[in-house]
Amino acid sequence: MQFDVLLTEHAERDLGEIYDYIAAYDTPSNAARVLDRIEKALQSLSTFPERGSHPKELLALGIREYRQTFSKPYRLIYRIASRRVYVYLIVDGRRDMQTLLARRLFGA
Repeated sequence: MQFDVLLTEHAERDLGEIYDYIAAYDTPSNAARVLDRIEKALQSLSTFPERGSHPKELLALGIREYRQTFSKPYRLIYRIASRRVYVYLIVDGRRDMQTLLARRLFGA
């Protein structure tokens, strides 16, 4: 069964910011390579999104509706609804995930 993978406006912005940061502090070709890897990880969600793990920060709160996959060091946080995968957050996993998740998913 094929799933549609949809990025929220925030997730699309995340991709742009990742590209801009790498292009500015490294090279545009490396930024394009990183985005290509992330896009492949996103595409893989269309075939079997359930394989993603539950983010530990959310599990600690008893929340199991979100999952994650990785394109190291980036974490892609998403939710499955029917035959759609909604990607909410694409972020460097070394950041303060508790705060980022609270802001992005719960509007805190």
